[in-house]
Amino acid sequence: MRGSGPRGAGRRRPAGGGDDLPSTPASLAGCYSAPRRAPLWTCLLLCAALRTLLASPSNEVNLLDSRTVMGDLGWIAFPKNGWEEIGEVDENYAPIHTYQVCKVMEQNQNNWLLTSWISNEGASRIFIELKFTLRDCNSLPGGLGTCKETFNMYYFESDENGRNIKENQYIKIDTIAADESFTELDLGDRVMKLNTEVRDVGPLSKKGFYLAFQDVGACIALVSVRVYYKKCPSVVRHLAVFPDTITGADSSQLLEVSGSCVNHSVTDEPPKMHCSAEGEWLVPIGKCMCKAGYEEENGTCQVCRPGFFKASPHSQSCSKCPPHSYTHEEASTSCVCEKDYFRRESDPPTMACTRPPSAPRNAISNVNETSVFLEWIPPADTGGRKDVSYYIACKKCNSHAGVCDECGGHVRYLPQQIGLKNTSVMMVDLLAHTNYTFEIEAVNGVSDLSPGARQYVSVNVTTNQAAPSPVTNVKKGKIAKNSISLSWQEPDRPNGIILEYEIKYFEKDQETSYTIIKSKETTITAEGLKPASVYVFQIRARTAAGYGVFSRRFEFETIPVFAASSDQSQIPIIAVSVTVGVILLAVVIGFLLSGRRCGYSKAKQDPEEEKMHFHNGHIKLPGVRTYIDPHTYEDPNQAVHEFAKEIEASCITIERVIGAGEFGEVCSGRLKLPGKRELPVAIKTLKVGYTEKQRRDFLGEASIMGQFDHPNIIHLEGVVTKSKPVMIVTEYMENGSLDTFLKKNDGQFTVIQLVGMLRGIAAGMKYLSDMGYVHRDLAARNILINSNLVCKVSDFGLSRVLEDDPEAAYTTRGGKIPIRWTAPEAIAFRKFTSASDVWSYGIVMWEVVSYGERPYWEMTNQDVIKAVEEGYRLPSPMDCPAALYQLMLDCWQKDRNSRPKFDEIVNMLDKLIRNPSSLKTLVNASSRVPNLLAEHGSLGSGAYRSVGEWLEAIKMGRYTEIFMENGYSSMDAVAQVTLEDLRRLGVTLVGHQKKIMNSLQEMKVQLVNGMVPL
Repeated sequence: MRGSGPRGAGRRRPAGGGDDLPSTPASLAGCYSAPRRAPLWTCLLLCAALRTLLASPSNEVNLLDSRTVMGDLGWIAFPKNGWEEIGEVDENYAPIHTYQVCKVMEQNQNNWLLTSWISNEGASRIFIELKFTLRDCNSLPGGLGTCKETFNMYYFESDENGRNIKENQYIKIDTIAADESFTELDLGDRVMKLNTEVRDVGPLSKKGFYLAFQDVGACIALVSVRVYYKKCPSVVRHLAVFPDTITGADSSQLLEVSGSCVNHSVTDEPPKMHCSAEGEWLVPIGKCMCKAGYEEENGTCQVCRPGFFKASPHSQSCSKCPPHSYTHEEASTSCVCEKDYFRRESDPPTMACTRPPSAPRNAISNVNETSVFLEWIPPADTGGRKDVSYYIACKKCNSHAGVCDECGGHVRYLPQQIGLKNTSVMMVDLLAHTNYTFEIEAVNGVSDLSPGARQYVSVNVTTNQAAPSPVTNVKKGKIAKNSISLSWQEPDRPNGIILEYEIKYFEKDQETSYTIIKSKETTITAEGLKPASVYVFQIRARTAAGYGVFSRRFEFETIPVFAASSDQSQIPIIAVSVTVGVILLAVVIGFLLSGRRCGYSKAKQDPEEEKMHFHNGHIKLPGVRTYIDPHTYEDPNQAVHEFAKEIEASCITIERVIGAGEFGEVCSGRLKLPGKRELPVAIKTLKVGYTEKQRRDFLGEASIMGQFDHPNIIHLEGVVTKSKPVMIVTEYMENGSLDTFLKKNDGQFTVIQLVGMLRGIAAGMKYLSDMGYVHRDLAARNILINSNLVCKVSDFGLSRVLEDDPEAAYTTRGGKIPIRWTAPEAIAFRKFTSASDVWSYGIVMWEVVSYGERPYWEMTNQDVIKAVEEGYRLPSPMDCPAALYQLMLDCWQKDRNSRPKFDEIVNMLDKLIRNPSSLKTLVNASSRVPNLLAEHGSLGSGAYRSVGEWLEAIKMGRYTEIFMENGYSSMDAVAQVTLEDLRRLGVTLVGHQKKIMNSLQEMKVQLVNGMVPL
């Protein structure tokens, strides 16, 4: 409490005017002894009020604060003897306004205190903070029955400052009650309990308002009234300025506010934030970035110093000029290249300036008759670039005159003359016995920016004897229904002795299937032709210098059947019919046996003739259908059209997307071809914006699939290449991939059903193996299954063809290998055979019997490689027939020659299906556990600290008590658990049995770390 003098002096007067009342001592006794008049405990209140003068938060704007008003508040009390204003000053002589009323001894009190008009400054929601004390009615003498412990607060909206307002025009805000009230004891102890209450009002629609406080018989002192609204204060966020923003009227409302980029900053997306009802900035959207030449530092954009640059607003900071460039200016967006250094427009500004490369080195030549092979070493200085290529200039020189001319367009460059990436090239079709100079120039991306800086190395060569010129004069001889005889003259320029001629012929429009006849004479008779058919012939000569080029095409037509002989009319009609029927039957049988009109035949021919049938450059054996690698085609599109049927896009209806492939989406749909029933199909689409290589790779799988025709190989319906999107259409497999299907149907199939699935996969692989084809990625994920549980091999993306030798291996050129499914010799030496596919098939067997379990569980690829190399093999899945597991082990023989062939696997599975009792003997999975434990100690060590922890980890915690009650209190004891033990313990759900047993087996694998041989 303050003492006498200015600090302790006080005055009491009725609110709203009246004479000053004489000063009254502020003793505690006096405070309590005059309840009829205003209680004199106000002095203590004022001391408390002084201690509560705190600064308002930054997001609150005061419209009124009675603690800070220097003069009179100008509030009006009604009646005048109700609320009283008690004026005090603090130690700085600033006035403190307190209103009190304590008419507790009188009945029917209705005392009003009205504030002056308060402008809301545009806010639609305002807050009123009251600080007050209130006397406990029970502490008053006699426990006055008329005493109240609450008061009411009202407001009235108005656009003008006028107080002619009736009581019933005010809107009630709330009845205010005190959390703490004081008693006589509190006064004696000089403890004042100050209450703080906050209420809000809104939405407001007028310019201002009045507040009113109604007392109905309480003993109360209103220490301070603070009226304020909330705002989101001005802030700079992400280089954007957001202004002061008044919050909305709704407590849950977020106001969207646009920001302005600070100086030297720009934006792609206008910056925005949201102002919450509590005055907080939330949900930032977009941002500003310092523009090119400026970087962000301490929330502002600072200019890039000389020697530094920033090319884009999206760059974080200024960067030092890259090598061989400079800038002397501030705010640079790029750096200037030094002399003799250059930068292409397509080069990023962060790239060093570069220069043309030096000349290639150590060029050598190899002349082969009229062909020249050049090889060289890349330049010592690439100019700082990686896009070095080579250009070959060819000059034909006269050794006598010393004059060189351009070679002309007849010279061919393999692979190309301009933009050559590799360091070798072959020139063919050169002139014989001619001097040539070849200039090999190295160029890069900036060579054209530096004229006169050409760097090249020269090679001088002289060609040898030339091949013969083309045969030009071909004449037809005798033509029959099945043969054509031809004759020709020696080439105009034989360039040596003609050793033989090569005659190539084929039926018109069937160029991919042709026949080669070799003859030492200038005449030939082609036999075995079709009647009334046009054939195309081309002839070339060979000397010691090699083959010349083929002649132009000559077309000749065989005669019809009935025009072959004038005596044909004498043959009876019946005989003719029989003959035609035999011919047709022979044609059909021949077609069926030939596969695709391909085959080797030793027709009647002269001793000095050789006759071979070719199909796309592959010699075909009679009755044997072999796979043709699409990569051997000079034009990949030719392979697609050879093996895949073109489908009109209008015949296809896409219904829904069912997945995503490497090149685009995979959809399901319908295919309706003219004259055929509608089929459900799967459709692979090529994504928009594909490159030509992606298109070739995408259609390459169709070129492979189109060659297969087997019930256990996915069937290709056709392709769409003449419209977009490019599509591959295959039969639709309702149940999708086998691994996913098995996981969804865990434990739902009989052993015979599982063996049937495996038999189908083996039959499909036997077919591929017989065609000389290696899959390389055989796994359950690449097997599709239909609604009838028929499994079909799919996904030929990693597949490759074998050589003629069935035991030959394909060596990959790098790339990823599916380690868990791949044979050890394929991993170690990257050699793939049908035997390595057999290993993969063993892994697929394990996946099927374990219902899609991951092979080797969570072991790393390196651990798998090491474990398999040292003899470890996957343990038997739960409930696996011993015969199936033995077949798996046979497939996993380290010596590939010891593994069974696919035809043997099919025969073995057929025997098991015919004799189901052979599948009843199961593998005792726990038989090897004691040995493992004996060698490597406790199963639980280092894995799980308790049985309960283990069961919780595999989400089987419900069985913890059962295990403990039956004596399985340690991980060593748990290691001995068998399937029968689980059933005895009451674990009856198949899925739970499998999860527990699989977890035990996985721990055993981790225990031995994949290093225990079988």
